[in-house]
Formats: sequence, C-alpha cells, structure tokens
Amino acid sequence: MTTLYSTKFTAAMYRNAITLAVAVSLISNAFAADSILARVNGTDVKADEIRPLLESLNPQAQAELAAKPAELNQAIRMLLIRRVVLAEAQAQKWDQNPAFTSQLDKLRETALVESYLQSQTEPLADYPAEADLKAAYEANKTALMAPRQYHLAQIFVAAPKGADTDVLKKAQAKLDGISKQLAKSGTDFAAIAQKESDEKESATKGGELGWLAETQIRPEIRDSVTALSKGAVSKPIQLADGWHILKLLEVRESRQLTFDEVKSELGKRLRTKQAQVNRQAYLGKLLEKNPITVNELAVAQMLTPSTPSK
Repeated sequence: MTTLYSTKFTAAMYRNAITLAVAVSLISNAFAADSILARVNGTDVKADEIRPLLESLNPQAQAELAAKPAELNQAIRMLLIRRVVLAEAQAQKWDQNPAFTSQLDKLRETALVESYLQSQTEPLADYPAEADLKAAYEANKTALMAPRQYHLAQIFVAAPKGADTDVLKKAQAKLDGISKQLAKSGTDFAAIAQKESDEKESATKGGELGWLAETQIRPEIRDSVTALSKGAVSKPIQLADGWHILKLLEVRESRQLTFDEVKSELGKRLRTKQAQVNRQAYLGKLLEKNPITVNELAVAQMLTPSTPSK
C-alpha cells in the first residue's frame, strides 16, 4: 500500500533528535534477541544477528526502515542471498582464485590507507568541548527547528491503478457509502475506519496513523493535510493504491529545538568537520616531506590515441 509519508529527509528533519530517537527505538525493539527472523539451508537467522547491522546505519537510513518495514524484510532477504552465494563460492574454492586474490589485495591496500588516515586525523576524545557545542548551537539556531507535526487518522479504500473494472467499481461504491456516512452529523470517524478501512493495521486503532512531520508527508497530499483544521476530515484523495480520507486529530506547531535535543548530533557534525580539517593538514605536512612531481606531458600522451604503425 502506498504510504502517506515521504522518506526524503530534509536537513531540519535530520537534526530532529526526537523523530530519530523514535525511529531507532522502533527498529531496535522490533524483535527479541532470540527471535528467528528467517532460515536458509537449515540455518536460523536470529534478531541479534540483524540488530548490529541496523545500529550501524546512519539515523536517516534507520528512520526510513522504521517507516517502511517491507524494506527491512528485503534487507534480510539480501543478507540470506549473500550467505547462499558465500557458501557456494567457498565450496568452489573461489577464495583461491587469482582474480579474487588480486582484487582482495587492492581492497586491503585501500582499507589500510583509510584506516591509518583516520587514526592520524581523528579529533581528540574530548572534542568538541561544551563551549564549542553551545557556540555551534547559537550560530545555527535559526535552522535548528522541529517541523510542524500532524496527528492523522485515515480511512483507506483500496483501488490500485490498473485494477480491473469490477474491482474499481466496487471500490467506488464502497467509497461513496463511506462518504455518505461521514456526511452525517455526529458520525464517529474512528468507528467507520475500524469497520471499513482496507488498511487493517491502522483500522484496528480507529484509523490512527500517528504523528507525521510536515516535511515527511507526501507532496501529493501535503496541501490537503495542511489546509485541515483540527477535527476536520478531508475529501477523498486518490493515490496509486486507492483512496485516502484523512482526519486531522491534532497539530504540533514548529518550534525551536533545545540545546539538549541537538547536542549529540551537533557533536557528531563538529567531529566530522574537524576530522576533515585534520586530514587536510596531515596530508599537507606529509607532502612537504614527500614532494610529488607529475610529468603532465607524459600523462597527456597516455590519453592520446596511438597512431597504428604502417
């Protein structure tokens, strides 16, 4: 089913510590450590094998997986496919193939260089200091805003584009019936959602979708949502999967994020920036000791097609 939110994160959303914390929590607590998630060739894949992979993702990727569980399912499938291919490669002794060992040497060299550079340019453990963090917060205060959030409920009528005529006719008839019910004074939106909505997960909660940041809401429906007043119900909105009727339950206005909310993220950003500065300085000193000269004429000749001999 088409979701009502977009997984494209803006810079402001990325800095929204609250939203990200919720997303990480959804992923980390999805399964008990000993839960069996999948099985391949008689081997079980348990949650505690997947969790480190999830925790290694950046906050944006974690939030996207939390919003789209189907992608987590696909990620697990890809992990299993890798296991199957690995087992086959080992059975064929591919690790002894000259082409592989040559490629491995290049990868090892690249990893060695990068690891050494990181060890030489990583900021000191106590950087940034509290004063640095507060200065960065004050300098970027106007950009550190939590976006407006909307608490929504929906009634969904499935009508996928491309479905046969009978399916679309039944969906239209169902939509018309729901619209008539909603037009009556005092109608209980949650009761109708629970009974009629084709999106069963939200239907069990009276259609509740939870809180969505304005920047997360799909562009196709954003204007319809932002135009609603508290307690109002939208006209049916047609998307690729069917019809969505939305109710605005509550709004949280955009607000200034506090220092404590963004302190951790600011620290990561400052450390990353300082590491880049350190790297440039380190490479500069290294090249002073080891000057590099390039024969530009010879390089240019390498790019010139050679003339075939007669």
